[in-house]
Amino acid sequence: MLVMSWSAKATAHGAKINYETTQAIKIDAAFDNGDPMSNAQVTVYSPQDPSTPWLQGTTDEKGSFVFAPDRSQPGEWAVQVRQAGHGDLITISMGEDQSATENTADSQVMSIQSKSGSFTPVQIVVMAIAVIWGFVGTALYFSQGTKQAK
Repeated sequence: MLVMSWSAKATAHGAKINYETTQAIKIDAAFDNGDPMSNAQVTVYSPQDPSTPWLQGTTDEKGSFVFAPDRSQPGEWAVQVRQAGHGDLITISMGEDQSATENTADSQVMSIQSKSGSFTPVQIVVMAIAVIWGFVGTALYFSQGTKQAK
């Protein structure tokens, strides 16, 4: 039995989205490797109707998108950014008291990182063991079949 193996760096296809709250909300979307999600589809859902898009648009070439939520609708605003099957969904809390403090502050910068495409070291080790065990199990299965046939 010949087993060939090689190693290559695997790049996950998760996304990282940052946002800055001023009078409007600025979304900065990038892939895990730091490349901006240019011309990605953006869908914003209001707290009053989270199943119907409140606003749709696309990011610019730098992965940025700006929108001004309706401050009369406090609650969790959901923002989904997608491009070529990759993307993420974040929620932004907008409260009645929060909108008053945001108007007095210059800006507030927050960052949310998706873990959808990132694996912890423990997960990577478990996946590697599972793959190796799969190869060993397959080899043992086929080697038993040839012994019984004789």
